[in-house]
Amino acid sequence: MIGEDQMQDRPMIKTAIPKRRYQIGDFGVSLLGEIESGDAHSYRFILAFVRDGQSQPSFYVCAEQGSSTGAEQEAFGLRVINEVMSELMETSTKWGDLDSFAEQGLKLGVQALGLQREQILRLL
Repeated sequence: MIGEDQMQDRPMIKTAIPKRRYQIGDFGVSLLGEIESGDAHSYRFILAFVRDGQSQPSFYVCAEQGSSTGAEQEAFGLRVINEVMSELMETSTKWGDLDSFAEQGLKLGVQALGLQREQILRLL
C-alpha cells in the first residue's frame, strides 16, 4: 500500500491563499487560490481534503491551467489526485470560476471519499 507521503502527483504548493474552508464529516477541506507551485503544473485552484488528525491531504481536486494555445488557452483541466491515481476528468473554461470549481470539486470529493451522507459545512 502506498502511504500518504508517497502520493506521486501531489501538488507541490509553495504559496497559496485560502479562499474557502469546509468541514465534511471527518474531513477538513481547503480551497486554495493564487497558487505558486514547485512542480510543472500551473494551478488556478486546488481543493485539498485532509482527514481529521492527519497532516497531509489524502485527496485533491485541481483546476490546472492548460498549455494549449488559442481558445483552449483559457480552459482549465479538472484533475483528481489521490494515493492510487491522478486523472484528468474534464477540460473547460468553467473550472477557472471559483464557484463552479468549488461546486464540482466538492461533489467529486464527496463521491470519491464516500461522504454522501455527510453535510457540507462552509466555514470560510
